[in-house]
Amino acid sequence: MKYLSMDDFNLRGKTVFVRVDVNSPVDPISGKILDYSRFEAHRRTLMELRRSKVVILAHQSRPGKRDYISLRNHAEVFTKILNRKVEFVEDLFGKLAREKIENMSSGDYILLENTRFYAEEYCLKKGDFGETNIVRNLAPLGDFFINDAFAAAHRAQTTLVGFASKMPMLAGRLMEKEIEMLTHFMVMDEHPKVAVFGGAKADDSITVMENFLNNGIVDKVLTGGVVAYFFLIAKGYDLGEGSMAYLEKEFDDYTKYVERASKLIEKYDDMIEIPVDVVVNNDGKRKALTVDELPNPKPIYDIGLDTAIKYMGILRNAKGIVLNGPMGVFEIPEFEVGTLEVYKGVAESSAFKVAGGGHTIAAIEKYGLKRYFDHISTGGGALITFLSGGKMPVIEALERSYEEYQP
Repeated sequence: MKYLSMDDFNLRGKTVFVRVDVNSPVDPISGKILDYSRFEAHRRTLMELRRSKVVILAHQSRPGKRDYISLRNHAEVFTKILNRKVEFVEDLFGKLAREKIENMSSGDYILLENTRFYAEEYCLKKGDFGETNIVRNLAPLGDFFINDAFAAAHRAQTTLVGFASKMPMLAGRLMEKEIEMLTHFMVMDEHPKVAVFGGAKADDSITVMENFLNNGIVDKVLTGGVVAYFFLIAKGYDLGEGSMAYLEKEFDDYTKYVERASKLIEKYDDMIEIPVDVVVNNDGKRKALTVDELPNPKPIYDIGLDTAIKYMGILRNAKGIVLNGPMGVFEIPEFEVGTLEVYKGVAESSAFKVAGGGHTIAAIEKYGLKRYFDHISTGGGALITFLSGGKMPVIEALERSYEEYQP
């Protein structure tokens, strides 16, 4: 994978467009940004451009959502994070935005309006993104385009890929780190490599598992959370009324995931670990059961302690670990034991460790384990797409730009 980086050109004094992803939780009443972590993730890229004219492009939410708001408050957060003024411009590609860009001096930073306020950003599904009004109006004013929005790299949208045909498109420092760290896990020769999948997004997890196992990327997969439901069912276990009611409510057709899990077990049974015991929510209290004691009318809320100990033993000897998803409903203290113990097992391993996903990061931060990981990805859908070998339009655009503009 070859792409241009910020080291390939002298950016001093140049007008540089920077696409970031600072889509963040927002207070629905005040519009206040509740979490600055995505802003912090872009700090290095933006600070290295302090001798350039920096035009920041970003989005917040999407139409119809309560947090679909202007980026005025985002500019204030950037000002705090960078310790230098980031001026908000209430326009994206109109006269006001163009005049602001034309009148910038080196060291100036501006943030343009929410890119998703404009239908060209998200309605165009195919075609030449470089011929949109957004790109045609802005591109003549810029020298370079830096894409640092890994969390949106799985999307083909105008401000993510459209500028690549008009000027050199470079990977920002965050984008560069994401690609390098995730690729390292995928191709590293040291074994055993272990993938830990939990949480509720079974479709995503099974897709990544298929890629990992079919291509020999990992040696073991450990399952927890709702992901484990499907593998337990595929193994012939009846979970019980509470857990099955959840699957019927949350999944349009949960049986198709069971079928995919069954096919994986058929091919890779010795490589896929499922819980040997579980914890159900017995009216707010933990009740531990072996899987042979299922079905149980109460819903499963955690893996059991024997499973956690078994998983920790596997993790102890790993050379590479990817972690995505909690083992249970860790937000409730009564049912966090499985997640806490497995995450501590990952942290204590000497393996190369990467993690990602919103709930995964929340659990890592809750338990103070962040410093033990080699890389924590900013991506959700982008991380899953990358690990599953799916199409990444932004990375493809970076590769095309390398071919066209390499120094």
